[in-house]
Amino acid sequence: MKYVLYLFCIIIFLTGCTNKEQFATDFTKKEAISFEEYVIPYTFFPRTIQLVGMGDSLTKGVGDELKRDGYIGRLKTELLQYKGIEDVILTNTALRGRRSDQLLKLMNNGDFDYAIRNADIITITIGGNDLMKIVKKELFNLKVEPFQKGLNAFENNYVKIMKKIREINSNGKILLIGIYNPLTVVSNEENEFETIIEEWNSTIEMIAKEDKNACYIPIGKHFDTNANLVYHTDFFHPNSKGYQLMKDSIISSLNNCGFIDEQNRELLF
Repeated sequence: MKYVLYLFCIIIFLTGCTNKEQFATDFTKKEAISFEEYVIPYTFFPRTIQLVGMGDSLTKGVGDELKRDGYIGRLKTELLQYKGIEDVILTNTALRGRRSDQLLKLMNNGDFDYAIRNADIITITIGGNDLMKIVKKELFNLKVEPFQKGLNAFENNYVKIMKKIREINSNGKILLIGIYNPLTVVSNEENEFETIIEEWNSTIEMIAKEDKNACYIPIGKHFDTNANLVYHTDFFHPNSKGYQLMKDSIISSLNNCGFIDEQNRELLF
């Protein structure tokens, strides 16, 4: 009897402490639910990158005494360290001595269609042999006029090369690598040839800016002198150190163009 009375008192006490205001839930009304948009990062799924090299001896890697395929082999090794990259497949179509008109002819023949179609990244070095052809022809009578005429032809070829690539592959990243002046190795004096190099590089840069998925890569500063021993023994092509500097410039430019996050080692495409 005492136990029942005691239990009754507790129930009365708890009832008195309960808030008298009761809030009933209306289940007939639907509450709005907000969902935040989630973007799957590029690094979420393991990727295989198709890297394609086009152009002349610089992309071929001529002068690399370590036999590591010049700048493009080093670029492949670098990209393999980036997040989410499972493999990098390199297809190098470059050839020593190739000029812009020769590259364009091969592309018009469809020689590189398969490689271009599947490419995620395309690198191009072209123009050095166009210049050297003029130098050899006008060796004893170097004037600006032949180089200006040659520049017009070079620009026309390069624009057509880019157009051909885009007909096959509209979204791949294209890296347009500039040219340098090897004559600075034998002379520190300012000359007209240096101005000519700058004009040709400006043309390459302008072509790159016309394409939102292209990036211009300047490399001339690395080869203004051989004080750092960046030239091969032919004093024309880079050696392994020169190619390493070219690779460094490519990575830096890719970061500036917004194609990669160099600090976090991530591709942004």
